Amino acid sequence: MTTATVVVHPEGACVRIAISGEIDLENAETVEEQLAAAIPNEAAVVVLELGELQYLDSAGLRVLFALAARLEVLQILLRVHVPPGSPARRVLQLSGFEGVAALEG
Repeated sequence: MTTATVVVHPEGACVRIAISGEIDLENAETVEEQLAAAIPNEAAVVVLELGELQYLDSAGLRVLFALAARLEVLQILLRVHVPPGSPARRVLQLSGFEGVAALEG
């Protein structure tokens, strides 16, 4: 069984979300539900911290692309912190995710 830990830190108009572990087909729906519940429509900025994310498959990518699309509709800025050389950064770069959100590290 794969696990992902989603830790939410609301900071006023900013919501900081740290995801660690693995996001794959087995737990992607749960992670998506946790992300949706964590972000109020009144937020101005969402910061995803993916430095501790060890594995991300296509189901996990779908979750992140869906989140980016939802935030764009709500006019909420998405910032993604993912260290250079980390497994998640490489997957995000290969998928073209940088076209929807800048990768900071």
